[in-house]
Amino acid sequence: MASSSDVTSSAENTPGNPENGSAERRGRVRLRRAAVMAVPATFVAAGLAVLTAQGALGVQFAISGMPFVVTADKLEGDGFAQFGSLDHMIENSPNEGDTGGQVLVVTSVVKSGKLTSLCQSVDLGGIQLVLTAGDKGTKVSVENLAIDSDDITGDASFNNIEIGRDASTFDKVETRGMPGVYGQQADKVVINNLYQHNYASTAAVFKLPDLHMRFGGEGCPR
Repeated sequence: MASSSDVTSSAENTPGNPENGSAERRGRVRLRRAAVMAVPATFVAAGLAVLTAQGALGVQFAISGMPFVVTADKLEGDGFAQFGSLDHMIENSPNEGDTGGQVLVVTSVVKSGKLTSLCQSVDLGGIQLVLTAGDKGTKVSVENLAIDSDDITGDASFNNIEIGRDASTFDKVETRGMPGVYGQQADKVVINNLYQHNYASTAAVFKLPDLHMRFGGEGCPR
């Protein structure tokens, strides 16, 4: 006859056991957390370096889990940094999918910046909500902008860049990462033909001249 401990062990390892699914889910979450710390991979897409690290500061709200696209002809920033983070959805979010409610993102920070011909779009299920601004001669201006993305492309140049700096010691922006993790910062950044696939954004100041919001069949072009 099996002992009670044998029965417990067998039940815990039964594929149909709900607790087994919870364990797998916790495992996925742990893997994502580990990925933020253990995969500080730098890749260059058209000259844009993107780094992964754990952020101490980032989006301070639950994300919807619905991504949105941002494009701009040009971004000019004074004070720039990048590091990785995890964005969180509410418990049992309908947009959770197989993410476990967490999305691994790169946080890009601009202390003060200008954007030319900004476009932002979000897919609402067959119809796009599109926002445009800064396309009639007056640029969009931002202060302390932080954007969480999982895909970024563009043609970028940096002034006085520091790659591999401890993200907790950033001194060119207000947002910092955790001690001992990988980050980059620069005095200035210019990115032409910017494309970002985002999950969240915050800014202390966001000025949108010539703002236009509309619904349409197509979002911002890549």
